[in-house]
Amino acid sequence: MQTPPARSLAPLRRLALTAALAAAALAPVPADAAPPSYAAPAVHAATAAPLAPAAAEAADAALTKGRPHFRDGHGLHVVKATRTSRREWHLVVATKQLERPVRVTILLPVGYGRTHRRYPSLYLFHGTSGGANDWVDMGRARQTSRAFPFVVVMPDMGYDSNGGSFFTNWVDQETVLGTANWETFHINQLVPWIDANLRTVRGRWGRAIAGLSQGGFGSFSYAARHPDLFVSAASFSGAPDIFEDPRARSIGTGIVSVIATTLDGVPADAMFGDPATRELNWKGHNPASIVTNLADTDLALWCGNGATGPYDEPSPTTPAGSGIEGLVHESTGYFVQAADAAHVAYTYDDYGPGTHSWPYWARDLEQYLPQLRKVVREHRTRPASVSYRSVDKHWRQWGYRVRNHRSAAQDWSMLDDATRSRFTLVAANPATVRTPRAYRPGRTYTVSYRGGHGPHRVVAGHRGRLTLKVVPGAAGTVAVSVAR
Repeated sequence: MQTPPARSLAPLRRLALTAALAAAALAPVPADAAPPSYAAPAVHAATAAPLAPAAAEAADAALTKGRPHFRDGHGLHVVKATRTSRREWHLVVATKQLERPVRVTILLPVGYGRTHRRYPSLYLFHGTSGGANDWVDMGRARQTSRAFPFVVVMPDMGYDSNGGSFFTNWVDQETVLGTANWETFHINQLVPWIDANLRTVRGRWGRAIAGLSQGGFGSFSYAARHPDLFVSAASFSGAPDIFEDPRARSIGTGIVSVIATTLDGVPADAMFGDPATRELNWKGHNPASIVTNLADTDLALWCGNGATGPYDEPSPTTPAGSGIEGLVHESTGYFVQAADAAHVAYTYDDYGPGTHSWPYWARDLEQYLPQLRKVVREHRTRPASVSYRSVDKHWRQWGYRVRNHRSAAQDWSMLDDATRSRFTLVAANPATVRTPRAYRPGRTYTVSYRGGHGPHRVVAGHRGRLTLKVVPGAAGTVAVSVAR
């Protein structure tokens, strides 16, 4: 087994607050827990075998061979870009979606400057009381990623190592932290900005997301809300259920409240709203509540149970790391139950003794990257049939766009068994559905309905899409089919 990296946690004064909550919520870990059984981390060659190149993209001066040139775009302004090695960049970017500039740390693949090829990307998130540099400073990301052909993007998900954002556009935009649209920044701005400034694979098959602790929640939440963006998602000691299971709801709402008030200095309900009155918002971002959206995503989870493990040494922070790991272990278990009930596949390394600390997360990353390389090499195409469920009033996924006609800002709507020529809309309201680009522009198509109604003769737009105003029947569903 490789020597584990040096153990490091966020400052005790911050962790103690969360640890206190964890200790109150969890039963004690048995002292006679079974000894661990670990597989040694894989040893890789200095360079990975090349992946098949992506389809040729239009030439762009910023993406030519050699040193990257980071330019403003997609709502981001580059405040500062510092290169610390051939592979490593430390950037500061500003956006109107956030009150302050934030950091983005990037690791390029070995040999990036000597090729014209495109590389798959991994968005890798830190946890509570962390920052963009954590994975390179404490998680061995620089060393581990060297053997793999990935562009690793590590953004801030909070300010100044505070409690973090929980990866959402906050309900309360008037706190002391100001504008806080973190999902918009990470998904709508950062992802396309990276693709525009670096030679990354722009298709879903070459993009993955992972994170530790709160970052594990975020990676699964983003993957579930945007399954057409990420082919794989990984959670390292994450909390992928903070609301679906009743016990998870009690723990999750308590943790979010503590982090908001004590670490971020904002009202308890600033992020998702009051759980009693904004239940739909909590569920709409909770991975276990929208687990069916992950049916076509490669899912990987790692978690310990909080007992002292092989990488732990007695220190003042050990009780905090133990309590928090026990807490996220429980959350991960609830997500696994939800995935099993929905027949959603995943891999889960429930490795037993181990605390909430960097040596375990560094090892998790070492084990995940070979798995991710296998997934990327498969060049997974769009599934033939997809389903997607959301509480948002308007949403886009898998080439479809849905605009719900209702007064409520949030309610459930779903496209089920959606292909390029058929779908079932499940909603309590009419909706305008725009299809993927699958039709000849200007041609008239015949549309049939079962269980509801809509236009029967529709002309494809200039980009080859059909736009249908669909009205579900009394049962709240309507099956739509387009004659080809």
